Amino acid sequence: MKKNIKWLVLILLVLTGIVVFWQYPKLNLISGFAAKNTASTLYISGRSLNSLEAYDHNVPLVKLASSSYDQKERSALANVFGLMEREAICRDGLGCVLINGDFDPRIYSQIPARDQKEITLPYPFGHQSPKDTLYDNVDYPALETALDHVFADTVKTRTALILYKGNLITERYAEGFNKDTPILGWSMTKSVLATLFGILEYQGKIAMEDKVDLPSWKKDERKEISLNHLLRMQSGLAWDEDYSGISDVTEMLFMESNMAASQAAKEKVAKPTEIWNYSSGTSNLLSGLLRNTFTNYQNYLNFPYKALIDKIGMHSMLIETDLAGNFVGSSYGWASTRDWAKFGQLYLQKGEWNGEQLFHPEWVTYVTTPTVQSDGVYGAHFWLNAGGKFPDVPRDMFSANGYQGQHVFIIPSRDLVVVRTGLAEAPHFDTNAFLSEILAAIR
Repeated sequence: MKKNIKWLVLILLVLTGIVVFWQYPKLNLISGFAAKNTASTLYISGRSLNSLEAYDHNVPLVKLASSSYDQKERSALANVFGLMEREAICRDGLGCVLINGDFDPRIYSQIPARDQKEITLPYPFGHQSPKDTLYDNVDYPALETALDHVFADTVKTRTALILYKGNLITERYAEGFNKDTPILGWSMTKSVLATLFGILEYQGKIAMEDKVDLPSWKKDERKEISLNHLLRMQSGLAWDEDYSGISDVTEMLFMESNMAASQAAKEKVAKPTEIWNYSSGTSNLLSGLLRNTFTNYQNYLNFPYKALIDKIGMHSMLIETDLAGNFVGSSYGWASTRDWAKFGQLYLQKGEWNGEQLFHPEWVTYVTTPTVQSDGVYGAHFWLNAGGKFPDVPRDMFSANGYQGQHVFIIPSRDLVVVRTGLAEAPHFDTNAFLSEILAAIR
């Protein structure tokens, strides 16, 4: 009997060793994700480690990680069974970042200059309380029923908000969240990044057909790639956007110091416009190109806040930077649900905000024009319903979308902005059902 137990233990140890060896390269990514997400969620969003581990990290593989934090140092550590420990640190104005052996804290002496003065107008156009508004054509009990459905336990919704005709008509928050809680938008950040290019275009500083000016591309066919190709994810550059294992995107987000360089180093696999290939690397390449348009780094740091974010009063928003100082425009934008809704309202108003035009009205037409080969689901760093993916939602709906079901839905024909954030996407979160219920309640 004892001999059999020894053999069983030996077999289990061997099997465990094989599994660990097979998965070992992934451990770096798992602990990297856990450390980075722990640091950012604790220090930007203000949530607890218990809440984070019970919900955000309670998913396959990530739940294998053990996380800890140092309040004084504003840092977080994570490992998997004691292996592959990673550390993330947080910096004033720049958010949190995974560090490596080359980490030098002196490079963070520059931070964005923010103008976070109160705008004395009712929300969403300012920071005062929303107007008390009742619309005869709105079935408010039906709206609440729609929110009941989307806040069901299996849907894992955290926040939801609806603006109608520029007024807040309802909002709801799960326990632990409120109107001021910063939410990680993940790839909704891409749409914010694209807007910065729209602002530069309106200012006459760039054009969408401008070719990308990178020294490493000048001697090959990549020199034909334009800003338009990058914004539409149709550059023809190789990229693997797979989050299930080691891939281009996971290596970039959890291993690279300079995320703007990841896509730039890839070979061309097709001519521009021949294929559509969704790529977070492309967005971070654009962030690096945005940096190159300024004469100094401080102006780059200031620009998103001065030209857009603080301009419309999104004071809760923070876009984190990588170790090289680039905004992680693919993934790391944080803002409250109310501020994400302001971003949607800006697009509903075609770039006009409190009497000032931030980008050309035609920019909205540009970002909502379907990209070739995308089957009508993608424009220029915005997702579309032009192909009727959501059959009970108007075709003019477009949205900023992020991992695990972060959404800012903009429906011009119905004068609607809808924000939903959470920890689940299709099939658990049904976009068509949620939006169609809201639309039915607004006759």
